[in-house]
Amino acid sequence: MSETRKYTDKQYNRRSGQSKEKAASDAEHAGRRAVVIGAGPAGLMAAIAAGRAGLPVVVLEKLPQPCRKLLASGGGRCNLSNVCGMDEFLAAFGRQGRFAVDALETLDCAGLRRFFAALGVATKVEEGGRVFPESDSSAQVLDALLACCRQLNVEFRFNTPATGLAIESGKAVGVETESGVIAAGAVVVAAGGRGYPPLGGGTGGYELARRAGHKIIEPLPALVPLVVEESWCGSCAGVSLVHVCIRLDHPGQSRAGWCGEMIFTHRGISGPAALDISGDVSVAIQRHDKCRLKISLCADSTFDEWLKRFETWRTREGKKAILTLLGRYIPSSLGGRLLAMSNIAPDLRASHAPAGPMEHLASLLTDLPLTVTATEGFDSAMATRGGVALAGIDPKTMRSRLVGGLFYAGEVVDLDGPCGGFNLQWAFSSGMLAGASAAKK
Repeated sequence: MSETRKYTDKQYNRRSGQSKEKAASDAEHAGRRAVVIGAGPAGLMAAIAAGRAGLPVVVLEKLPQPCRKLLASGGGRCNLSNVCGMDEFLAAFGRQGRFAVDALETLDCAGLRRFFAALGVATKVEEGGRVFPESDSSAQVLDALLACCRQLNVEFRFNTPATGLAIESGKAVGVETESGVIAAGAVVVAAGGRGYPPLGGGTGGYELARRAGHKIIEPLPALVPLVVEESWCGSCAGVSLVHVCIRLDHPGQSRAGWCGEMIFTHRGISGPAALDISGDVSVAIQRHDKCRLKISLCADSTFDEWLKRFETWRTREGKKAILTLLGRYIPSSLGGRLLAMSNIAPDLRASHAPAGPMEHLASLLTDLPLTVTATEGFDSAMATRGGVALAGIDPKTMRSRLVGGLFYAGEVVDLDGPCGGFNLQWAFSSGMLAGASAAKK
């Protein structure tokens, strides 16, 4: 762990040259001060934006250190963003994606990369348009953000959860803590979602918003492994498929499905494709108790293409076993399971394969049915579906439509995207917009 993340709030604020006691008692600062709730990516960016606009800023964080979830993101490599175009980026967030337009126009992927480059963090683009720091170090990203905060004299108070909002005459005028009220001219709630409680996930931000009159869409786990009913999946635990396509098998579903890598686990499925669809699955389970999936195990091959392939095997490689030939496309342990489900002996030669069972095999390869009974819950969820309802927030400023001087940013609001840098970009963009707007209030 770097020296920066060892600081207590007292050590941190002393290093920045700011007197915590003086800032807390300065009446002039209190009227102009921005208080940011949450020291995650959205909160730090809000603090930087407000600080650069000239506001004194106090950041409250319930944990002893900032950005624990950021440090763990991308396996510690920190997938910052994605270079895909605006339309594709918005589409990744589903039907509510248009809400993010103004935040992304304030700080898009190119702007975020320039922002970090100015802080000494060079970035690179990898497969799928994913943006990472060249160092592959989330710690470098955090250190750069904290160094920027120090330069702006941002004050941090760790181990300090916000217990309430001070609202007078329809305006936020401060934040309540166990040690008293911190007066403020603007408040930014960037408290995150419910995922990974040890890394900061919780319901605190929702409760603050609810007390301020905002509607809360029930938070559900997203970007989380799925638990399935079919026990045979456990025997394939560890089997990984490079390019599957997973879709919901329920009427009225608008998404075509999520494609990418999938991994079988002892309880079900995981990997990027499963994680990406998990938010939709959580909603479906909430409505129907269970959720049916259909999975194309080789997303580039259709049912008819599999039948043509089988015919080629029969005529040109008839002496070879079906399991051997199938092993060119999927791992043999999974292939053996599919053959058993199709009543095909694994050592059966291709030339002797009966048409009916081979058609059933083709259907399993293109539409493998799985029944999801649960997700692995918030303890394993990297994101949250649900949160502060978007209808109560002005997307042009991230300002509350209900309470003056109150702003929201990041995962606490009802907007979530798939793997690939989308959620971190949203956190940074919404934080930048909220912090800048707080300075203009």
